[in-house]
Amino acid sequence: MILKIPLLKVTSVHKDVSERLLKINPVLALEVRKILDENKAERHIRGGMATKLKYTRKDTAS
Repeated sequence: MILKIPLLKVTSVHKDVSERLLKINPVLALEVRKILDENKAERHIRGGMATKLKYTRKDTAS
């Protein structure tokens, strides 16, 4: 049986991974946690790249 739990916000996804998935499937929870931690560590870099691209496009369009 597959559990269907509605996910409304990113925080609920993190809560599902850190609490609920750990109880359901600990091995999978650890793998997912590694990915979420990596994304969290890199998101400021992706945001900066997106901002740079945004302003680069504005400069060339003018």
